[in-house]
Amino acid sequence: MKSYDWIQQRAEDLKGLNYQVYLPEVSTEQQLLRKTDAEYLSLMSLRIFRAGLKHSLVDSKWPRFEQVFGGFNPAYIASLSDEMLEAHMREPGLIKHWGKMKAMRDNAAWILHMRNEGSSIAELVAHYPVTEIVELWIQMKKQGSQLGGASAPSFLRMVGKDTFRLSEDVLVQLRAQGIIDQVKPITSQRDLRTIQCAFNQWYEESGGVPMAHISRMLSFT
Repeated sequence: MKSYDWIQQRAEDLKGLNYQVYLPEVSTEQQLLRKTDAEYLSLMSLRIFRAGLKHSLVDSKWPRFEQVFGGFNPAYIASLSDEMLEAHMREPGLIKHWGKMKAMRDNAAWILHMRNEGSSIAELVAHYPVTEIVELWIQMKKQGSQLGGASAPSFLRMVGKDTFRLSEDVLVQLRAQGIIDQVKPITSQRDLRTIQCAFNQWYEESGGVPMAHISRMLSFT
């Protein structure tokens, strides 16, 4: 396994001394806590609709989604019956995908459930330790809807939570370093935890460089 210094040096070699301009923004805990339930639900839904579609197409339609779905107020969306959700889906300017519409409602109900339990999606995201971030991916897949695969880490990156992502470029480097199997796809929790251990080592060696930055630098290679 290569050291963090090697990763940083390769990033400089490939992107130049100003490679930091290519690194994703990471929010502070306080910034994450200030986001509303509606903001989290909107970005979560945006990620789900982006999956399998051209991102720019989905993004161009999102203001219309915000308008039709009441600014993504979780209480409003969770209250929609199948008939009401179907009526909303027929509104012009939306992406008509029944499964993703239902996932939006399911996730609104999940966010409300957290509120009823005395917590919030903001607290869950903000307080989760980065050294256990794959456990948050696993929890979101189990408790949310359509948040498996790349969706949970992509959503977390969108809201500004520090997390690595397993893009194809990152996986190539993880395989090259012998951290994961050369051929087998990443499907098990054991694989995810093995990768988490590798990122934790780089995180410690770097003195706390965000995992989102380490992940992006790995992708450069």
